[in-house]
This record gives sequence, C-alpha cells and structure tokens, in this order.
Amino acid sequence: MNMLHAAAKKRQPSVRLPDPKDIVEVRHDTPHDESDVITINVSGKRFQTYGKSLNKYPDTLLGDDERRAIYYNESKGEYFFNRHRTAFEAILYYYQSPSGELTRPPNIPIHVFLNELIFFDMGSEVIDAFQIDAGIKEVEVDKELPTWKPFRVVWEFLDYPDSSKPAKIFAIASVVIIVLSLIMFVIETLPEFSEKEENINGAVVTTPSKHAGWMFNVNTAVIVWFTVEYVARVIVCPNKIQFFTNLLNTIDLLSIVPYYISIALTSGNSTLSILRVVRVIRVLRVFKLSRHSRGLQILGNTLKASINELMMLAFFLFVVILIFGSCVYYAEASQKGTKFTSIPASFWWAIVTMTTVGYGDMTPQTFWGQLIGGLAVVCGVLTIALPVPVVVSNFEYFYTKERNRKKMEEKRNQASKNGDVTALQDSKRSCSAAMRARLLAKKRRRRKEPCEVTEEPLNDNQTHSNGEATFISMPGIDEERESTSTV
Repeated sequence: MNMLHAAAKKRQPSVRLPDPKDIVEVRHDTPHDESDVITINVSGKRFQTYGKSLNKYPDTLLGDDERRAIYYNESKGEYFFNRHRTAFEAILYYYQSPSGELTRPPNIPIHVFLNELIFFDMGSEVIDAFQIDAGIKEVEVDKELPTWKPFRVVWEFLDYPDSSKPAKIFAIASVVIIVLSLIMFVIETLPEFSEKEENINGAVVTTPSKHAGWMFNVNTAVIVWFTVEYVARVIVCPNKIQFFTNLLNTIDLLSIVPYYISIALTSGNSTLSILRVVRVIRVLRVFKLSRHSRGLQILGNTLKASINELMMLAFFLFVVILIFGSCVYYAEASQKGTKFTSIPASFWWAIVTMTTVGYGDMTPQTFWGQLIGGLAVVCGVLTIALPVPVVVSNFEYFYTKERNRKKMEEKRNQASKNGDVTALQDSKRSCSAAMRARLLAKKRRRRKEPCEVTEEPLNDNQTHSNGEATFISMPGIDEERESTSTV
C-alpha cells in the first residue's frame, strides 16, 4: 500500500492519462493477422506494426503504399530507412495511438525531430502544430483592419511598421521622440534646469530656470506628436472597445494627460505636491517603447505567461513575511530602544531580509531574533527560487520564437532582394509536393518517359535542416528544393 502511495506521489500531473474507452477498443480489436504485419528497419533497428495502422493516414509517406514501396528491400522483406531511430519511435506511435499522439522525445533536438517529420511527410497540420508547440513558429492571426480603405491605410501605417518603408520610418521617429521625452523628464530635475524657491520677506517665491523657455517648447512639441498620433489611432481603429481596453493604448493616454493637467493646475494656483504627483506619471512613457521594441514584448509575454507562478510567489512571500514579522516582533519587543515597535513595522524588516537586501536599518539584537533572521534568509532564498525555472523556460520559449522569426525574415528579405519570387512562394508549400513529384518521376521512368530523377531513395545527405527550415534536396529537381522549406 505504501508503494502505491509513493508511485502516486511521483506521478506527473501534466501527463495525459489514456482514455479507458480507447484501451477497451484496442483489447476488442480484430484477431492478429500475420500477413498484415509490416517490418520497418530504421538504421539497423527493426520495428513491426500492422499495415492498417499505417493506412489510417494515407497522405503520409508510411501510409501510402506506393510511396512506401520505394524503400522496400525485397531480399529481406522489410522497408529500410536510414533515419533517426529514436525519433522514429515517436513517429510510429503516432500511427499506433488511437488519437494520433505525437510527442518529441526530450533527448532529441527540435530541428532533428522536425527533420524527421518532414521526411516522413507527416502533413502540414502535424508539422505546423509541432513547430508552434516548440516555439519556432507563431500562430497565424488574421489582422483586424478597418473596412474603409483610407482608414485601413492609416491604421497599417500607424500600427504595423513592417507594412511599408514610410511606416517603418514613422516608427523609428516615434522611438526617437519617446527617448527625447524621457531625457527631458530626467534632466528637468537637475538643479540648473529646475525651478528655484527663494524666501523673500517671509514669502516663498518660485523662480523659473533660464532654460524653462526652450524646455517648454520641446515638451509641447512632444505632446503634440503623441496627441496627434493617439487621436488618429482612435479615429481609424477598427474596434473602439478593444482599442480602449488595450493596455498599451491606456499607457499612451496616461503619458499625454499629465501635460494638460499640469497646465491647468499651474494656472489654478495648485499646490506643488499635486503637480509633482501629476508630473511623475510621465514616467509611464517608457512603456511606449514596448510598442516598437521586440525585447520588451518578449519580457511582457514572459511575465504574462508566468502570471500564475508569480501570483504563487506573492502568496508564499505574504505568508512567510507574516510569520517571520510576527516572530521577530515578539522576540525583540522587550529590548530597550528597539525598532520593532509593531508587527506591521516588522514587515519591512522581513521583506528586506528575505530578499537578501539587508539595509541594516532594523537588526535583531537578541539570540532568538537573530535565529529568526537566519531562518528568514534561508526561507526567502528558497521561496524566491521556486518559480525562477518556470519564468526562465517561458522566456526561452518566446526568445526562440523571436530569434527564428528574425532569421526567416532575413531570408525572405534576401530572397526578395535577389528577385527570387519563386522561392518566396515555394517556401509556403509543404514537403509533400516534393515527395509526390518524386513518385510521379518514378512512374514516368516506368513508362520510359524522359526524366532526370534517379531512383535512389532519399538519404540523410539529401535532407538537411538549419533549425528553422528543413530542405529535401533531390537530384535533377532543383526547382523543388525550396518547396520543402517549412516556415
């Protein structure tokens, strides 16, 4: 009984348990038919399965009898493939499983497994799903555009920098203006650029800086740019509700409003503290860079994907801060001149200690207080380290997607510069076109029609991958090489 409990604890919750109905269907399958058993030799390792299992997917290489016959060895009565053996085990289980489950073994690199999927022509849906799950391809989402053509042109110009060269220039200009506004936000706090307060006859008089004139003009020009851009995007956006609920659009609004509020408060003799609160909101302009920065978008996507783990971290920290803050208060409350005057005041010490910052403004003096402090440090390190692997894994996932997107974009740009329009069109086709072309070439040869395609089966040298796209090279059909690339 204890062994069963131990096995239950070791079971991974993410593992998909089989459906009992599928198991019952397999048990009540038709009797074994030895004539239907197919032997597949993959680099010296033999696999056997039923032909009906392969025929469930007739569009694949193994599921098509004619295409599969190219690799048949009559002397040994088996099909031979000079391919990756461990990867083939996962591919074969795709045919054998009732629902077509495909899982990459953890010890096989992504590009190697993708190479095998393309060679065995598992289909564009399976290959695309694998690439999306592996993070080397993004899910294609249709852009929502305005129906009226002038609005659609303006919306693409403002919201999609890659749509045209003028749009890209506008995006670069927006980044420059955002950086300029942040520089102005910082330097206006320097003594030579800030306002000076003087006490004259008991009255506080504010003297503006000598740079106030041109600084005001620059800030006004920046706000005019932000305002025009925001208003234009509001007018031409295809979905007003979605626009106002978008976080980046809210940040754009918050970066504009403080300027107009500060002008109204300055003319209305408002207090300086209110003005400072309004002006500090301008620091949100830094988030406007995320609209044009892929790095900030990766960070945002990582935090969004890790929200559950971060919430769990916050809950754990709240619990342990409450525990250690309360314990250190009762351990240090009897000391004369102690700074642990209350449990809420001890929370600050617990936060600083558990994050290993240690400002030293509050330190325990008693033995029990120091013991609690040591335990707080150890628990803090362990608690904070728990969600780190998940966050790092999510960051690696989004970073890999962005890196592969850049590489594929560079290849498309290079192909367009060289005028290779056919390569751009063929890159969107699946490898099945090349495999069907080879089968057609073999049929032509049987009919003694002229064809330059050899009857040699595909080998590892003819199939290669660069991590993002996999190519199948076939002698005599150079025009089909680019058609096997998978974006």
